[in-house]
Amino acid sequence: MTLIQAVFILFAALTLGAGLMTVLSRHLFHAVLYLILSLVGVAGLFILLEAEFLAGVQVLIYIGAISILIIFAVMLTRGMARNPGPPLNNQSLAAAVIAGLFFILLAPVLAGFPWPTAAPGVPADAIEALGRSLVDPNQFALPFELASVMILAALIGAIFIAREKR
Repeated sequence: MTLIQAVFILFAALTLGAGLMTVLSRHLFHAVLYLILSLVGVAGLFILLEAEFLAGVQVLIYIGAISILIIFAVMLTRGMARNPGPPLNNQSLAAAVIAGLFFILLAPVLAGFPWPTAAPGVPADAIEALGRSLVDPNQFALPFELASVMILAALIGAIFIAREKR
């Protein structure tokens, strides 16, 4: 086993394990933290695939912006200190059996699919053009800034709604 394969297995296990804990966690704040860890694993897989641009987008947009927004929203809601109850419910065994059966049915299909061995490379000019279009005032700079102002307005509105009335 080479070093790249070992790192791939590590990032894949991190992504799958954190994704599983995101779904199984009954405490909402812990679920968001597991989601962030899962997204870090996906960014690591992008780096292994030599897709540095996608890894950067993953870190900046998903981990940096959306996850922090979710954390603010969760922390501003009331009832964060409540006990969420047991981590598993009565339907956990049935869900595990159905998921196992689904995997057994899906595995032969995935094994028989003719997966491509190499993807066509994206020229560096296309990535440079995308970066320039995001900051060009005549293209996508205005929608990009409007989206950030809307997210800021939503955050201020959430703080206003969640504040204590005196």
